[in-house]
Amino acid sequence: MRFFKNLLLYISAFVPMYGLIFVKLIVEIINGNLTFNVLNTVNFVTLLFLITSGIFGLIWNVHWNTEESKEIVILSKENITDKHFLGYFSLFVFFAIPLDLSYMSGYFIYVIILILIGIVYVGNALFYINPLLNILGYNFYDITYHEKDQKEVKKAKMFYRGELKITDKPCYAKLKNVNFTFIDKKVEKSQKNFQKRY
Repeated sequence: MRFFKNLLLYISAFVPMYGLIFVKLIVEIINGNLTFNVLNTVNFVTLLFLITSGIFGLIWNVHWNTEESKEIVILSKENITDKHFLGYFSLFVFFAIPLDLSYMSGYFIYVIILILIGIVYVGNALFYINPLLNILGYNFYDITYHEKDQKEVKKAKMFYRGELKITDKPCYAKLKNVNFTFIDKKVEKSQKNFQKRY
């Protein structure tokens, strides 16, 4: 199950690229440069499947994550969004625009490249490289933290929508792994509501 969730995270990282290729195919068909032959139909079905799977995988890992939220105190942070987004997004443009998927050879090269990148991405847990999350307003942070009532300092890559601010107060985080961590705002909100009541 964990491997499947990680695979969907990898697929989600490429959703913007799948979208670019999908738009490219639509434009080519509208302009009369492509027809609905077997290969182009397979391309459309594949792209729709990948886009749907990627979005589902991201929602599954972010909103339906069953990992327990832990109270942590963030000691330091560094916004590393720019270090990964531009390089990865340029890969999308380089990969999506010139690649001609109307030929069988182009389609197979496309699939092989995705498999090779996937092996590296999943094998090295590079889940923090996800331009789709950037487009949705999340920033990547390298953080150091310790769990509440513990002194051991740990490191993680944290996703946070907006600007992450360091305070003395603990926050709640779902620590899926050191490369895919989110501030759990639901827990923070419920805690604030509880404090208001009492």
